[in-house]
Amino acid sequence: MNSVIKGNQGEDLAISFLQEQGFNIVARNFYYQKAEIDIIAQKDDILCIVEVKWRKSAVHGAPYEFVTPKKRKLLARAAAFFIQKHNWEGETRFDIISLTGVLPNISIEHIESAFYFF
Repeated sequence: MNSVIKGNQGEDLAISFLQEQGFNIVARNFYYQKAEIDIIAQKDDILCIVEVKWRKSAVHGAPYEFVTPKKRKLLARAAAFFIQKHNWEGETRFDIISLTGVLPNISIEHIESAFYFF
């Protein structure tokens, strides 16, 4: 399966999951310089910067373990730009949606406040 198609499917699954949990999707695939934020979602007064990771199995580690320090730094930079651009003054957190399995048997884990930067 093409990684772009898989990535889009993973993000689609994550968006559906977040919406079922009461989140409003603010943006998808937000780019700033070399960084891409997969999903920006809001629930109440919390803005969530969401990274989506999908692996067929957890044999080599859970998907969330593949969010590297470099990726976290890029996400923080893009998030800071988004927050400034939109004058966001509420709480911001970094979440990871970790998908494991093959369609149609996917397990979804939502890790809230997966890491901190601000």
